[in-house]
Amino acid sequence: MILDFERPIIDLEKKISELRGLSTETVDFSNEIRRLESKARRLQKEVFADLSAQQKVQLARHPGRPYLMDYVGLLMDDFVELHGDRGFRDDPAIIGGMAQFDEWEVLVLGHQKGRNTKDNMLRNFGMARPEGYRKATRLMRLASRFRRPILCFIDTPGAYPGLGAEERGQAEAIAKALQVMASLDCPMISVVIGEGGSGGALALGVTDRILMLEYSIYSVISPEGCASILWRDPSKIGEAAAQLKLTAPDLMSLGICDEIIPEAAGGAHRNAALTAAKLRASIKKHLRELTEMSTTELLDKRYQKFRTMGAFVESTG
Repeated sequence: MILDFERPIIDLEKKISELRGLSTETVDFSNEIRRLESKARRLQKEVFADLSAQQKVQLARHPGRPYLMDYVGLLMDDFVELHGDRGFRDDPAIIGGMAQFDEWEVLVLGHQKGRNTKDNMLRNFGMARPEGYRKATRLMRLASRFRRPILCFIDTPGAYPGLGAEERGQAEAIAKALQVMASLDCPMISVVIGEGGSGGALALGVTDRILMLEYSIYSVISPEGCASILWRDPSKIGEAAAQLKLTAPDLMSLGICDEIIPEAAGGAHRNAALTAAKLRASIKKHLRELTEMSTTELLDKRYQKFRTMGAFVESTG
């Protein structure tokens, strides 16, 4: 899939690839290739320096973007997946398991989308049901018992709103996840790697540090849902995206995001390994800071972090 604003860059890269294929010992296109490479780099920098909120939404949802299990493969060793909520069934939309991350034994949790129709049907497009959040809560309590750090990877359009999910207590399952995360006495970090939508994302987001990849989004509602509710007009999606303040810089300025992690040039889908390397460095830095804190300090700072969100000052001037 090629996004509209990516197309001029992709077209240039195709020309470069074609010229490389045509080059021989007698026909040398190296000068033309260097010129086009320079032009492509310059164009990419110009395009990505001025992306709109809606264009960042498109990047966050890009089907080629790395998902949770891609990062597990790039960042973790000895990953062992754990299944089930011990109440109803296992939910493949949320994956959790123990792994080795550098010097730490950690619990990895996150939403998982599918790469094709079959996988998306299995993963429910990354939209978890109540049993998914109950599984996450069970695993977080297990990790806390041994004071293992918890790494949460957020990438979901939102919690599944289906009839069965509502009948099994979707709202209660999310609320319980929020309550449990607020009180766990182990270090916790959330990373928004793609789409952070509504309560389905927040259920894995009450952590000591909230990190966001450069082109990820985090919002109470999708731009499409916002435009439908406020204006009843799908042409207002771009305006809704801008007004929602859902991009990483917006959330950094609002004090919700603690760090923006740069992605590879052109987005994480262009170079997953480079993006993962930058993510590794950031997680290591924050984990070191958090593991040095006492339990009392950790819980107090977490409380203060969320207590101050949304605070504002009224001025009569």
